[in-house]
Amino acid sequence: MLRKRRYSELGAAGKVAVLILTAVSLVIVATAERDIGRRDEDDVRGSRGLWRVVSLNALGAIAYLRFGRRRTPSG
Repeated sequence: MLRKRRYSELGAAGKVAVLILTAVSLVIVATAERDIGRRDEDDVRGSRGLWRVVSLNALGAIAYLRFGRRRTPSG
Protein backbone atom coordinates (compact mmCIF):
# COMPACT_ATOMS: atom_id res chain seq x y z
CA MET A 1 0.00 0.00 0.00
CA LEU A 2 1.28 3.47 -0.87
CA ARG A 3 2.14 5.77 1.99
CA LYS A 4 1.36 9.49 1.88
CA ARG A 5 4.49 11.55 1.59
CA ARG A 6 5.01 14.83 3.34
CA TYR A 7 6.00 17.93 1.43
CA SER A 8 9.45 17.80 3.03
CA GLU A 9 9.93 14.30 1.63
CA LEU A 10 9.31 15.34 -1.98
CA GLY A 11 12.10 15.93 -4.43
CA ALA A 12 12.69 19.26 -6.13
CA ALA A 13 10.39 18.44 -9.08
CA GLY A 14 7.61 17.33 -6.74
CA LYS A 15 7.86 20.51 -4.70
CA VAL A 16 7.73 22.66 -7.83
CA ALA A 17 4.68 20.73 -9.07
CA VAL A 18 2.87 21.25 -5.76
CA LEU A 19 3.65 24.97 -5.79
CA ILE A 20 2.48 25.38 -9.40
CA LEU A 21 -0.76 23.48 -8.80
CA THR A 22 -1.42 25.52 -5.67
CA ALA A 23 -0.83 28.79 -7.53
CA VAL A 24 -3.12 27.76 -10.41
CA SER A 25 -5.81 26.73 -7.93
CA LEU A 26 -5.61 30.07 -6.11
CA VAL A 27 -5.84 32.01 -9.37
CA ILE A 28 -8.94 30.04 -10.43
CA VAL A 29 -10.64 30.58 -7.05
CA ALA A 30 -9.74 34.30 -7.00
CA THR A 31 -11.05 34.73 -10.55
CA ALA A 32 -14.37 33.10 -9.70
CA GLU A 33 -14.78 35.05 -6.43
CA ARG A 34 -14.01 38.33 -8.19
CA ASP A 35 -16.48 37.53 -10.96
CA ILE A 36 -19.23 36.65 -8.46
CA GLY A 37 -18.71 39.96 -6.70
CA ARG A 38 -18.82 42.02 -9.87
CA ARG A 39 -21.88 40.47 -11.48
CA ASP A 40 -25.43 41.63 -10.95
CA GLU A 41 -27.73 39.20 -9.14
CA ASP A 42 -29.58 38.57 -12.42
CA ASP A 43 -26.38 37.50 -14.18
CA VAL A 44 -25.70 34.62 -11.79
CA ARG A 45 -27.59 31.34 -11.95
CA GLY A 46 -28.76 30.58 -8.43
CA SER A 47 -27.68 32.19 -5.19
CA ARG A 48 -24.52 34.30 -5.20
CA GLY A 49 -23.89 33.29 -1.58
CA LEU A 50 -24.06 29.62 -2.45
CA TRP A 51 -21.70 30.10 -5.38
CA ARG A 52 -19.27 31.95 -3.08
CA VAL A 53 -19.14 28.92 -0.78
CA VAL A 54 -18.96 26.39 -3.61
CA SER A 55 -16.14 28.26 -5.36
CA LEU A 56 -13.83 28.18 -2.35
CA ASN A 57 -12.05 25.26 -4.03
CA ALA A 58 -10.83 24.99 -7.60
CA LEU A 59 -13.42 22.45 -8.78
CA GLY A 60 -16.30 24.57 -7.45
CA ALA A 61 -14.77 27.68 -9.00
CA ILE A 62 -14.49 25.95 -12.37
CA ALA A 63 -18.12 24.83 -12.05
CA TYR A 64 -19.19 28.42 -11.37
CA LEU A 65 -17.17 29.81 -14.27
CA ARG A 66 -18.67 27.19 -16.58
CA PHE A 67 -22.28 26.93 -15.36
CA GLY A 68 -23.00 29.72 -12.88
CA ARG A 69 -22.82 32.74 -15.15
CA ARG A 70 -25.68 33.79 -17.42
CA ARG A 71 -23.88 36.28 -19.68
CA THR A 72 -20.94 38.63 -19.72
CA PRO A 73 -21.28 41.72 -17.54
CA SER A 74 -22.10 44.96 -19.35
CA GLY A 75 -19.79 47.88 -18.96
